[in-house]
Amino acid sequence: MFKKLSAEFLGTFWLVFGGCGSAVLAAAFPAVGIGLLGVSFAFGLTVLTMAYAVGGISGGHFNPAVSVGLTVAGKFPASSLVGYIIAQVLGAIVAAAVLYVIASGKADFQLGGFAANGYGEHSPGGYSLTAALVIEVVMTFFFLFIILGATHGRVPSGFAPIAIGLALTLIHLVSIPVTNTSVNPARSTGQALFVGDWALSQLWLFWLAPIVGAAIAGIVWKIVGEDD
Repeated sequence: MFKKLSAEFLGTFWLVFGGCGSAVLAAAFPAVGIGLLGVSFAFGLTVLTMAYAVGGISGGHFNPAVSVGLTVAGKFPASSLVGYIIAQVLGAIVAAAVLYVIASGKADFQLGGFAANGYGEHSPGGYSLTAALVIEVVMTFFFLFIILGATHGRVPSGFAPIAIGLALTLIHLVSIPVTNTSVNPARSTGQALFVGDWALSQLWLFWLAPIVGAAIAGIVWKIVGEDD
């Protein structure tokens, strides 16, 4: 279990540091900023690379909503759920802390949104709470459904991380303008702790919606995805 929790910690660290780091450090960098497309690919690449690196150790969840959804689907023991979530949240917080140290080393550093998730006036595109809730539920539903399908025994082994990484890329391409894309409560928590204020007051949504979406996906998979 120590190895599994360590793998989840490192995997979630890499997801937050690589994904949020691309948004904070590189998205709008003068002349060569990577923009929304680059940030979307960065998030997808973090999951793809770490799924190959440590997926064989812990299953490569890196996300409390994924762990919950897999538990609902009967693919992950409930007895391990709390430990996984704690390791994931800690990995995200440490990643956000390291990112803060790096970002604050710039002479004219301003914290700004720090890649935190938000709705209403804190949504990148000014989208409402309802819009944020719906897109986070829907996107997490499909993310978990793709994970369940890509890791099923009927699918050729070894390719699941590619499908999962591309799915997360697509999710970000669609939903960054709405919420800055969470689909991952740990990712949201790490950034919100450093932004404080509005980010912490809106954090509830980025726990509730992804977990609901993933849980629904787990239920639907048991109905339509499993073999008889």
